Amino acid sequence: MSRTHNVVGVLLAATAAIAFSLRAIFVKLAYEDMSDPVTLLALRMIFSLPFFIVALALYRGPPGGQKLPPITARDALALAALGFVGYYLSSFLDMIGLQYIAAGVGRLILFMYPTIVVVISAVFLRKPITRRELIALAITYAGVALVLSGQLDKTSDNFWLGVLLVMLSAVTFSVYLVGSGEVVLRLGSIRFTAYATAAASAYCIVQFMALRPMSALVLPARVYWLALCMALFSTVMPIFMMAEALRRIGASRVAMISALGPVATVVSGYIGLDETMSLVQSVGGVLVVAGVLIVAAQARAMDRK
Repeated sequence: MSRTHNVVGVLLAATAAIAFSLRAIFVKLAYEDMSDPVTLLALRMIFSLPFFIVALALYRGPPGGQKLPPITARDALALAALGFVGYYLSSFLDMIGLQYIAAGVGRLILFMYPTIVVVISAVFLRKPITRRELIALAITYAGVALVLSGQLDKTSDNFWLGVLLVMLSAVTFSVYLVGSGEVVLRLGSIRFTAYATAAASAYCIVQFMALRPMSALVLPARVYWLALCMALFSTVMPIFMMAEALRRIGASRVAMISALGPVATVVSGYIGLDETMSLVQSVGGVLVVAGVLIVAAQARAMDRK
C-alpha cells in the first residue's frame, strides 16, 4: 500500500507540473485575440473562484480525523497577505511579462524560484547556504544567462522588460513560499491553498473593476474558452494535485518532479506556438533544470537526516 501511495503522489506531482506549465501557453494563445493582462487575469480567477469555494465547503479535514485549529484574525491577515504576494502579484507580473517573451523562456526564468528561496532564506532567515547549493546557484544562473543570450541580437525593446517582470514574478512567488511554511502547518495545505487563492481572486476582480470598464469583457469566445481552460487545467486542478502530492511524497520530491514543467512548456510552445530555442538556449535550459534538481536533492538529503 505504501508503494501505491507513493506512486500516486509521483503521478499527481508530474501531472500538476505539466498542467501548471500549460498556463503560459494559454496566456500566449489568448494574447493573439487581446492584449490586456488585467482582464485576462480577472477572467482566470473568476472561473477559478467557485471551485475554491466548493472545496472549502466540502473539506472535512486531513485523513485520520485530525482536527485543524480555527482560523484566527492573525491567520486571516497572513492568508490575505500571502494570497496577494503569491497568487495575485506573482501571476500578474508573469502575465504582463509573457506579452514580451516566449512561453518557454518565461517558464525557465520562473523555474528559478527554488534557488531564489535558498537566497531569501539565507538573507532573512539566517539559513547558511551549503557548498552544494552554491554550485546549484552558479549552474542555474549560468543557464539563465545562456537562455537569454539568444536574445542579445534582437531589437525588441520590451524583451528585457518581459524578462524583468517574469523574474520579479519568480521572486514574489519565492517570498510567498518562504512566508507560508508556518501558516500551512497550522491550517493544513488544502485550507491554506483554497483561502489564499480565494483572496487572490478577490484582488484580481477588484483590480479589474477599478481599472477597466465592463465593456472590456466584450471579447471573442475563444478568449473565454482559454481563460476557462487556464482556470480548470492550470490553476484549480494542479493546485489541489500539488497539495495532495506534497502530503504523499514531500516537498523535495515534488520539487524534483516539477522539473517536468519547463520541458513541457518548451515542447508545447514548439507544437502550439511555433516557438523555437537555439542550441545554446537549450543547453541553458538544461542547466537551469539541473541547478534546481541539485537544490531539490539537497533538500531531500536533509529530510532523511
